[in-house]
Amino acid sequence: MQTIKKRVAEAILAGVNRLNAEHGFGAEEIAELLEYPPDPAMGDLAFPCFRLSRALRRSPVQIAEALVGLVRDEAIGSVTAVGGYLNIMIAGAYLASDVVPEILEKGDRYGAQSFGEGKKVVLDYSSPNVAKPFHIGHLGTTVIGHSLRKLHEFAGYDCFGINYLGDWGTQFGKLITAYRLWGSREMVEEGGIDKLVELYVRINNAIKGDAEKGIPARDDLADASRAEFHKLETGDEENLALWRWFVEISLKEYEKTYKQLGITFDSYLGESFYTDKMPAQIQKLREKNLLKIDDGASIVDLSDYNMPPCLILKRDGSTLYPTRDIAAAVYRKETYHFDKAIYVTSAQQCLHFAQWFKVVELMGYPWYGELVHVPYGTVSLNGEKLATRTGNVVLLRDLFALAIEKVKGIRREKGQIAENDDEIAEAVGVGAIVFYYLSNNRMKDINFVMDEALNFDGNTGPYVQYTYARACSVLSKAGGNDGKTVRITCEEEAALVKTLCRFGEKVCAAIADYEPSMITRFILDVAAAFNRFYHNCPIHTAEDADVRASRLNLTAAAKTVLGNAFDLICLRRTEKV
Repeated sequence: MQTIKKRVAEAILAGVNRLNAEHGFGAEEIAELLEYPPDPAMGDLAFPCFRLSRALRRSPVQIAEALVGLVRDEAIGSVTAVGGYLNIMIAGAYLASDVVPEILEKGDRYGAQSFGEGKKVVLDYSSPNVAKPFHIGHLGTTVIGHSLRKLHEFAGYDCFGINYLGDWGTQFGKLITAYRLWGSREMVEEGGIDKLVELYVRINNAIKGDAEKGIPARDDLADASRAEFHKLETGDEENLALWRWFVEISLKEYEKTYKQLGITFDSYLGESFYTDKMPAQIQKLREKNLLKIDDGASIVDLSDYNMPPCLILKRDGSTLYPTRDIAAAVYRKETYHFDKAIYVTSAQQCLHFAQWFKVVELMGYPWYGELVHVPYGTVSLNGEKLATRTGNVVLLRDLFALAIEKVKGIRREKGQIAENDDEIAEAVGVGAIVFYYLSNNRMKDINFVMDEALNFDGNTGPYVQYTYARACSVLSKAGGNDGKTVRITCEEEAALVKTLCRFGEKVCAAIADYEPSMITRFILDVAAAFNRFYHNCPIHTAEDADVRASRLNLTAAAKTVLGNAFDLICLRRTEKV
């Protein structure tokens, strides 16, 4: 559609020039003004002529009526004037001669852009806290982050994915204390990350106590935990060895989930990596006279920017999240020379990012504008907030396992047996969860209800994967397609091609808004258009050989676009379901 819009805009510009060459508009500006009519029967594109009224000194209605006879191009089938709008239908012959052949020729690169070429993007996403397993609350940062990476790569950017592990902080003092009190190496080796979580939950419960049950709070355990973390920070080798072991156990568990999602990272440098890089930034803050003492803590006053102060050092001199994030950003800029650094985290951290982004600006770093926070809504479980401390979580591995088993059950009921049943079930089951999540605008809070997520009817992941598999089956049964013959003979065919050609436009919009759900919704549009075409337009049984060949090429084009779009949202291509 980007090419079509360009051609239509140039045709409109030529018509406007004939009315008054002194209007001052360019083709790009006109292309940006093109709209999609609310009713497809009105046209495929619409141009609001009121934007030209002042320059042409005519009413929008007069301009539209005058342009009807002046706008001409091979891509345009018809032009009509309706209430000050110029409504344009795309020519079926152009869809056949240019659009479908372009899809078939470009294949996996159809829809790809080039505006990111020569630019570097660093993406910080997923970033689980060590010694805590993946639960559905981690799904957002992981799949949104990786989708944004795939989108940027599709636009030509050189991307570097960072898993900024939460591998430092007072929680490790608690875990070390709990391990020494109630754990053993054999117990943790056998239980893995689940045993670490059990120890962490136990010590948190012990520290806070339970007044209703008459269990007093254990301040001594809180003090012991702080002491153990202090030893860790000061290089105690015994504590460091335990910490490294906890990290190793956690990474083994995380890799299982990443493998199911098809996600890899270029770096796992966590918070601990930046402990020796913070002093330089603290010194720079002092040199810039940005640090102030407030009740013993070191802060940067942001009242002039309508924000609370940004805490840099606690009273005892220990660092906080902003300190580490600033040090990490400086290191990444100096190391990777990014043009854009994207951080994908919960919307609950919006203030945190706004604060330290502003501090980076005040420190005089000229690249502060290249820092981008991409927030997303919270996930609750049946209305309850998730929390590892209390054990109120649904583990992602359990959710995936449940979905996979459901797929297997459905396939057995339908008598669908294949050699790679486990592979198919995993692709569709995991895909159901990912698609469910990415179907929503990223800022929308999600109350996760498993029955809805695993409902395989309607606008779901299994539905679109089945559509892709259907296209594969059609082509396989026919022995392929010739890649040449294309004829548009009915509305369903035209509607399918018009939907397919909007892919590149959707990619640009998804990148501009950091919104993967635009691709998810586009996939649903393609699936709906293809299924209408499939049900209403005979393919194998078409009486005319050219029509049959053309419909096979349309099927191949739909398969190509669906597959390319799947790749952008962590959804596996499934030739069979």
